[in-house]
Amino acid sequence: MGLERVARLMAELDHPESGLRGALIGGTNGKGSVVAMARSVLTAAGLTVGTMPKPHLVSYRERVAVDGEPIPAADFAAAVERVLPAIDRVAADVGPPTEFEALTAAAIAELARRRVDLAIVEVGLGGRLDATNVLDLGVAAITNVQKDHEAILGDTLHAIGGEKAAIIKRGNLAVTGAFGQGLTPIRGRCGELGVSLRRAGAGQAYRAALRAQDWDGITIDAVTPDRALPDLRIGLLGAHQAENAAVALAVLDAIAEAAERTGRPIGLTEDAVRRGLATARWPGRLEMLDGSRIGLGRVLLDGAHNPAGAAALTRSLRALGLRRPTIVFGAMRGKKVPDVLRALAPLRPRFVFTRVDDPNAHDPSALARTWKRITGNHGATAPTPLDALLRANGDPIVVAGSLYLVGAVRGLVTGTEEES
Repeated sequence: MGLERVARLMAELDHPESGLRGALIGGTNGKGSVVAMARSVLTAAGLTVGTMPKPHLVSYRERVAVDGEPIPAADFAAAVERVLPAIDRVAADVGPPTEFEALTAAAIAELARRRVDLAIVEVGLGGRLDATNVLDLGVAAITNVQKDHEAILGDTLHAIGGEKAAIIKRGNLAVTGAFGQGLTPIRGRCGELGVSLRRAGAGQAYRAALRAQDWDGITIDAVTPDRALPDLRIGLLGAHQAENAAVALAVLDAIAEAAERTGRPIGLTEDAVRRGLATARWPGRLEMLDGSRIGLGRVLLDGAHNPAGAAALTRSLRALGLRRPTIVFGAMRGKKVPDVLRALAPLRPRFVFTRVDDPNAHDPSALARTWKRITGNHGATAPTPLDALLRANGDPIVVAGSLYLVGAVRGLVTGTEEES
């Protein structure tokens, strides 16, 4: 891991990253939701916004999106083709870039070529050594700091927070919803660089209180330093989206301030904020789909793959009145599967364990044994995601445990196939 190869790629491509402004969004959970909310509001304000969602669920084209839509297949192919000569030169000099580094370079170059007004970019893993950290977009946000990828990022919240804090650069405006031990290194980084820090969360300048939730989203009362936003509708499911919305509002204010500094104000009206948040969508994260294409009812996708994400899913489903759901579950090696299953246990779920076609996927029988060891309950198994869906029964059928599994099921349900 390191930034040398991607930095060299940027140099070989004449530094396309230097012309991009916007926000770099890191954090353990919620960063994709914050990107989706901020992007939707900025689009509602009439701006052209580029994003680089990760991981992709069905098609690699999802890695480069403009105003929430993946670029056309021909444009994606051309974007990759344009960076291949630079990849060859870097590979000959310092070693071959990773797939993620190559995709990051292609996405940055394509968004720069399209001259998007703003880029809202989600960090991949950690921050300090993630390829996206080659970007300095003016605003850096860290949604929260929780335990995940400890083998790479460290086994304490302070260590993980330090990895994530490294996306903050001198001259940035910073935002975070972190607290406790995870907040300490973020504050320290801001202090070292003289960066102002906006905080979101209970008792902070940016905060949101949940008023209501249903299968179409949530309603919150939000507060920022400049205004109150009562009865604010969020088009994403789950009570935890209230916390993410507070972070998103802080990010939007920081983007607006950064734009003012450069003499290019963007004028975010309350109407744009309300319309954008109400229409925000984030595929694969508490996303409800119609499964009639493959003979099913509703299918609820959620990429909860760590204990905190699984706990949020449990809280959301209980609040929505879903009792004893059927969960199609798969997981990748390296994840804290027992802790994820313990977090889902209060739902008293009926599991159908399965796997995606990947050597790093856990065997369904092993997952079932882990579940039985934890709770004494049996779980069904199925060799493929399609078999698991056809064996499951419930309304909705919940799919969770791995974004790879969510992507596979989303492709089956929507009829979308990955381009070769």
